[in-house]
Amino acid sequence: MSSATVAAHHKITRPNAVAVGTIVWLSSELMFFAALFAIYFTIRGVQGPAIWSDSHQILNIEFAALNTTILVLSSVTCQFGVFAAERFQNHKSGKMYEINKWGMREWFVLTFLMGAFFVAGQIYEYASLVHEGLTLSSVAYGSIFYVATGFHGLHVTGGLIAFLIVIVRVAKARRFTSGQATTAIVVSYYWHFVDVVWIALFSAIYLIK
Repeated sequence: MSSATVAAHHKITRPNAVAVGTIVWLSSELMFFAALFAIYFTIRGVQGPAIWSDSHQILNIEFAALNTTILVLSSVTCQFGVFAAERFQNHKSGKMYEINKWGMREWFVLTFLMGAFFVAGQIYEYASLVHEGLTLSSVAYGSIFYVATGFHGLHVTGGLIAFLIVIVRVAKARRFTSGQATTAIVVSYYWHFVDVVWIALFSAIYLIK
């Protein structure tokens, strides 16, 4: 069998049933977040810009921007992991410092760490805001802020769990299969989704005064 035939045999074909099902599910999640955005801007319109601005001023935009950058960059590392999965390289082929030889596991572990940093940063931000007097029940701004960012944080946590499952399964498997590669690709769809949603949330909550 020629090398071209082998490559064609092992090529990941997309879309497939799992990928399509994931995209349909993410579409329903998009509607959920769209409803949160609608609630956010409705409450903002009812309260008026003056009251809203007072609550907005206590946000640490610089820290949130750093946290956002980490999450956005995690999409890049995740995609490098997908590229490795598509060429059926589940682990590094060289030294750890040789990033160009990393496999799917190394890129996904780095993505997991960056996502965990984001969640930890969000918890730290919540603690700081509560210390400043902004709680879930203090004002309407606090309610929608914690609900919108909190639900997103739960989605990020779900993505972290998915990364752990993929990493552990691949580590325990005797060989890397096309099914495992497809699972990695599907997890990347979800991760890119939560990243895009956060960019929209960050823009709406932190940047639009």
